[in-house]
Formats: sequence, C-alpha cells, structure tokens
Amino acid sequence: QVHLVESGGGLVQSGGSVRLSCVASGLPFSIYSVAWFRQAPGKEREFVAAIGWSGGTSRYADSVKGRFTISRDNAKNTGYLQMNSLQPEDTAVYYCAADRVYPLSVYRTSWDNWGQGTQVTVSS
Repeated sequence: QVHLVESGGGLVQSGGSVRLSCVASGLPFSIYSVAWFRQAPGKEREFVAAIGWSGGTSRYADSVKGRFTISRDNAKNTGYLQMNSLQPEDTAVYYCAADRVYPLSVYRTSWDNWGQGTQVTVSS
C-alpha cells in the first residue's frame, strides 16, 4: 500500500522560510517523479513544483520560481520543498504526489498517489 506523508508545515511570518518533507513508502520511490501541489481555501488545487526520478529535471509554477526549490533524497525515500521569501498568498495546504510521470506534468490528474497534506500559513 502506497503512503506519502508530508510534514514541516506551520505558521511562518511573511518573508520567512519553511521546508516541507514527503516520506514515501509502498512504491519504488527512486523511479517515481515527485510533485508538490497546494490548495488554498475556496480555490482549486494547483501545481507548485515537480522533480524527476533522478533529480536531474525539475519544473516550477511561475508564482514560485526563484523562491521555492524542490529536491529529493532517494536513499531516504523522501522529497522536499524548500520555500523561501514566503508571502501570505502562499498560504495553503501543501500536498505531495508521486507517480511515473514523464515528462513532468502540472496536471493533478497525471498523479495517482497523494499525501494527506500539510498546512502552511503565512502571516503578514
């Protein structure tokens, strides 16, 4: 059974940083792409970033380019999202997803395995 467990969310002040983690089990993590999506209240779930199985390719939403960095450690079955220069509009529940997605897709329907989400709240 596939499990993706996110952690690292919380309350942070505007301009601050947070690193999210996503620990995977029940799937061959080292050959799966990993993505992060987020969903703010009353809004659709949107793509944030994705990374290929080797870490050699990545893709970002325009809204987070230059502020967020996605990475992974295949030895630990873990994906990460480093978020810097956070703004109130980054407030959302952040979800990780994993699947054999090539090339990296921004569409949530391309990803079949999801975590339960972790809340990030940025205060102004």
